[in-house]
Amino acid sequence: MALTIPLFHRPGSILFLDDDQDYLEMLGMVLPPSWQVELYSRPSAFMERMKDEPARWEADAGHQLMILERWRQGHALLPLILRYWATNPSRYQLAETCVVDYAMPGTDGLKVLNSLLDWPGSRVLLTGQADEQIAIQAFNNGLIDQFVPKQSADITRQIMSVIAKLAHTPHPRLNTLWRSVLQPGQQSVLQVPSVARDLLAFVQKHWVEYVFIGEPFGALGVDNEGDVYWLQLETTASLGDLAELTSSAGASLETVKAVEQGKQLVAAEMQQQLSLRGALRSAQAFGIGDDRLLTAAVFPLAPEDLPLPIYAFKNFLSAQGSRGILDS
Repeated sequence: MALTIPLFHRPGSILFLDDDQDYLEMLGMVLPPSWQVELYSRPSAFMERMKDEPARWEADAGHQLMILERWRQGHALLPLILRYWATNPSRYQLAETCVVDYAMPGTDGLKVLNSLLDWPGSRVLLTGQADEQIAIQAFNNGLIDQFVPKQSADITRQIMSVIAKLAHTPHPRLNTLWRSVLQPGQQSVLQVPSVARDLLAFVQKHWVEYVFIGEPFGALGVDNEGDVYWLQLETTASLGDLAELTSSAGASLETVKAVEQGKQLVAAEMQQQLSLRGALRSAQAFGIGDDRLLTAAVFPLAPEDLPLPIYAFKNFLSAQGSRGILDS
C-alpha cells in the first residue's frame, strides 16, 4: 500500500498557459497570494520557460541524494536538511504544476503537455465541453493528472482545489527517496489512514515545507516566515525508551513520568543532532491518529539553533513582484 502522505514537500511554481489574456489576468487576481503563480498566453514562451525544468529537477534531486548518501555514511540528518533549505532557495522556482488550456490557436494543450518529456510535475488540462472526452481519455491513459471543464460555474474554485490536492499528493520519486530513511514500522504507521489524515492536517495548517525522517522519528518543517519546527513522533512502544533517556539525562521525576504517560515529550535526539546545549527541551504532547497511535510534540527552533538562516518563502514571493502575463 502506498504512503498516503508526502514524506517530502515543498512549495513550487504553478504555471498557467491560456490564450485568453483576460482570463489569465482574472486568475492572477483571485488565486491565493501564498502561491507562486506564473501566467503565459503564448505556448512558445511557456515552452521556453519549461525547457530546462527536467535538468533543474535532476539537480535538486542530486542535492537530496547527497543528503541521503551522507546520512548512510553516518552523518546526522537534521543539520543536513537544514543546510539544504538554507542554501537552495532556487527550489521554490521549480515548476510544480502546469495548468494548460486545451483549445489554443495552432496547437492544443494536450500536445503542449505531452512535449514536456522528462518533467516530473503535475499536469492539469482545462477543457471546453467539446473536449471533455479527449480529456477523459488522456486522464485514463496517464497523460494528465487532472482536467477541469472551463464551462463550470465555479471553475476557479475547482482549479484551486485540484492544485491544492496535487500539491499534497506524494511524489513517487521523492517519496521513494525519503522512504529509505524510515524504519519498516515507521512506514507502516504512517500508512494508517487516521495517522496520515491528522499529520497532513497539521503540516498543511502550519508549514509550507517539511520532510519526515526516522532518526529521530518525526518531521522537520518550516513555515512561511522561515521559522523552523521539529515535530517529534513516538509510538506507544517507544515512550518507555524515551522516559529512560529522559531519566538518564537528569530530568526531574515528574518529567520522566509525564513522558512515560505520553503527556510530554523531550527532544533529546534532536538536540544531540543539532549540538544544542542547555537543559533538555520538553513540550506538551498530543495524539495523532485514532486511538492515539502516535504521540507528538512540537519544538520550535530559534535562529541560533540553526546551522544557517533559512530564506523565508514569503521573501521569495515578495521578490517575484506583482502578477502579470509574462509574455505580453
